[in-house]
Amino acid sequence: MRERGGVTKRLVYVLWLVGICFCVATGQAQEARKVLAQSQPEYPELAKRLRLAGAVKVQVIIGADGNIKNTKVLGGNPVLVESTLEALKKWRYAPSGSETTTTLEFNFHPPN
Repeated sequence: MRERGGVTKRLVYVLWLVGICFCVATGQAQEARKVLAQSQPEYPELAKRLRLAGAVKVQVIIGADGNIKNTKVLGGNPVLVESTLEALKKWRYAPSGSETTTTLEFNFHPPN
């Protein structure tokens, strides 16, 4: 019985290592997705008048074909969010064998 417990512990350890390697590989694969076309968000007129500054953070799911399939706003001023989402409609990534998820951040500063 003692030997079986040792085998079980080793198996758990090996599976844990494989899981860690998979997570690292997935993170590296998502960073490698190349942007083929992108559009910068326009600074909204209301934001100009109010001299708003800030960042909009968006999580995007990129389909295997390179098109953005889904967006999830993680934070940002609502006045700036709409402009960001409109710009993301024009983004295209290089095709890949699977979907990837990444987080993008757009910084807005009032013009001088």
